[in-house]
Amino acid sequence: MTQENTVPADQCTTMAEVRAGIDALDRRIVALLAERLRFIEAAARIKPQRDHVRDEWRKADVIAKACATAAAHDFPEALAAAVYEVLVEGSIAYEFERFDARQG
Repeated sequence: MTQENTVPADQCTTMAEVRAGIDALDRRIVALLAERLRFIEAAARIKPQRDHVRDEWRKADVIAKACATAAAHDFPEALAAAVYEVLVEGSIAYEFERFDARQG
């Protein structure tokens, strides 16, 4: 068994087990994304100017690192790139909101 008494993927024999495993992982993923967002809030607090919020070099670096990690874990790099494109753009939008609220 893995987290939350779910069956490991390679040992699942029913769709209920598959769904329970996915649901458990989704809860963990969202908790990690929330933790990641706390760092976005810190960035909004630390950056001195609004034009520092969007950093295309850093965006590309984050996506490249996600793709490298994906490759190391037998995860499709194109899917990692697509997910991280949405994640980073959403994070940038959230950081703008937090930066503007701080100014406000």
